Amino acid sequence: MPKKTPAQSGSTSSNGLHPLAERVQARVAEVGLALDQRARASRPRGKRPRQPRTDQAQGSASQTPLHAREASSLRRVFNELAITHRQFRLRSGQHASPALRDAARAFKEAPSFPSLVVVAAFLEEDGLLEW
Repeated sequence: MPKKTPAQSGSTSSNGLHPLAERVQARVAEVGLALDQRARASRPRGKRPRQPRTDQAQGSASQTPLHAREASSLRRVFNELAITHRQFRLRSGQHASPALRDAARAFKEAPSFPSLVVVAAFLEEDGLLEW
């Protein structure tokens, strides 16, 4: 009987992402849902965001919330990773590696999913990711 390769056994997903990338994507989605729930929560009338009055502003804003939510989710997950690594450094007395600093700087300059995965990979190497 031939041995099954990982692709045959179904251990990889249909989108072909690396398992770490899948975990990061799942965390970003989870944070995005939490942000959506928070945005839908009831607020006092004085603290509710005002709706734009012009039709032009409403048309241009139709794409913006999705991108804003994605960017906000990426930043939140990045901040979670930063806090986790900072706590690890305080406990262990180690300094951040130059490669991790470069990866963090790259994310801060241009937040994106691939740059977030690179940062998460450094924490995964140290066994710091809980999700």
